[in-house]
Amino acid sequence: MSKTKKSGKTHYEILFILPNKFTDDEAKTVAGQVEKVITDADGEITAREYWGKKRLAYLIKQNAYGYYGLFEFDLEGAGLAKIDQILRLDTNVLRHQIVVKKAKTEEELAKEKTIRAKINSKKAAAEKKTEEKAKVSSAPSVAVKSKEKDKRVDLKDLDEKLEGILNAKDLI
Repeated sequence: MSKTKKSGKTHYEILFILPNKFTDDEAKTVAGQVEKVITDADGEITAREYWGKKRLAYLIKQNAYGYYGLFEFDLEGAGLAKIDQILRLDTNVLRHQIVVKKAKTEEELAKEKTIRAKINSKKAAAEKKTEEKAKVSSAPSVAVKSKEKDKRVDLKDLDEKLEGILNAKDLI
């Protein structure tokens, strides 16, 4: 789906939270009902995102968790009040917020995509460096342990040194 504006209608974004009483599949069907409310009001959905179950910052109607959904749509101004009224009365929607959103051009979307790719490549490079540092730091400790094993003294050598110390005349 594209997030760009294609018609003379106003571009909106709706974020809604569904209660925790649903399973993940049931929440997706309720999100489909919200989508149907928008399309019934002559809205045209341009982008859909389902964020899944998230912890709420505070309790809303005794719910600590909720299912989040985000739609971007184009709609004439008269239909917006109808959507808002229906969602306000719907018991399956804990909260919703509709805002006017600036539609992005193809150039802006391409620019965001390149920036996102650069960020991901830098993250991958940083992770690779930390892995290499971990390998390098663990390698010397293995070498030190192997050298310590080579420095072990025979029991006979220890006995001879002990006899030499005990038989020494200059102890006191």
